[in-house]
Amino acid sequence: MARRDLSGAVDFGVLEAMTGGDDVISEEVLALFVQQAGLWSPLLDVRHEGWRDAAHTVRGAAAGIGAGALAEACAAAEAADKAQAPPLLDRVRDALDVALADVAAWRHELMLRSLRA
Repeated sequence: MARRDLSGAVDFGVLEAMTGGDDVISEEVLALFVQQAGLWSPLLDVRHEGWRDAAHTVRGAAAGIGAGALAEACAAAEAADKAQAPPLLDRVRDALDVALADVAAWRHELMLRSLRA
């Protein structure tokens, strides 16, 4: 993946504003996002009692890196009742996949920048 592969699912300007443009900190934050996604994504299913907590946690992590569409999808799922949640959680998982692809491309860009420095 490379910067040209970015879909726009993540506004990395949000991340850069939060980290002060420090690539090392940006990498750490993105690594934590990927880790959180791995931990919480299996719970994004109404068969798990913690599905609402998972949506809430992913929403916060998404907002922190600039993944607005993912954060919005999480908010909608989190607010839904259990009967309405399954298709909304499908949207969360889809948005998470797209955001993770953008994160992978951006992390690749950060790695390339570090090699140039």
